[in-house]
Amino acid sequence: MRLSEETQYVRSICLGQRESNEFPFSLPAVQSLQERLSFHPNVTYIVGENGMGKSTLLEGIAGALGINPEGGTKNFNFSSYDSHSNLQNFLKVTRGVHRPNDLFFFRAETYYNLATNIEELDREGFGPKIIDSYGGQSLHEQSHGESFFATFMYRFKGEGLYILDEPEAALSPIRQLSMLTRIHELVLEGSQLIISTHSPILMSYPDAKILQLTEKGMCDVTLEETDHYVTMKQFFDDKDRLLHHLLNR
Repeated sequence: MRLSEETQYVRSICLGQRESNEFPFSLPAVQSLQERLSFHPNVTYIVGENGMGKSTLLEGIAGALGINPEGGTKNFNFSSYDSHSNLQNFLKVTRGVHRPNDLFFFRAETYYNLATNIEELDREGFGPKIIDSYGGQSLHEQSHGESFFATFMYRFKGEGLYILDEPEAALSPIRQLSMLTRIHELVLEGSQLIISTHSPILMSYPDAKILQLTEKGMCDVTLEETDHYVTMKQFFDDKDRLLHHLLNR
């Protein structure tokens, strides 16, 4: 059953007091969190150009919830390179009355490290094999896109809070359409998703909230108002004209 405003797991976040205006607090998107940011009960998208703070924001939310900032669940504590900011220490998370049965932070940038950690833990042989929760096949023995999708299909199981940072990174357009179907299945199974993406295909989930990060902060937009959609539409509507200007032909 879909979550509602009464049953959603995470309602909002805001920025608490901090002593510095250095990174990440220098980011306009982070500064805008001085006013409370509310999430959609089902799907919220965080979009914007590179450098606007999408990944920083998502890793801050994950960290504030007690999830490993490099990805996975609360049970993962691997760290290949300590590059995350201290934003998590200053975020105030307003949670709903209901608690999710599952928490997972999917981060495309560090997914290889997550897959490696799973294999290392399984070699140690403590308890059931973790990889069985991901379809049973080594994530390293699949293509990048197949291993991504194995996580979405097998590891995500509904009634969960799923934070996804650029899940489309290894997905073809056809797979992105399949991902939309999977998002819908998870929503119907009582999940809440917060997704950072550059893909207009993924952003198209009906009735979702889209927050666009800019140099002025962040604002609610429709799919058609996002920079990503506008750019792609311009390209496909008049490809030759755009290429003429780009390539000086």
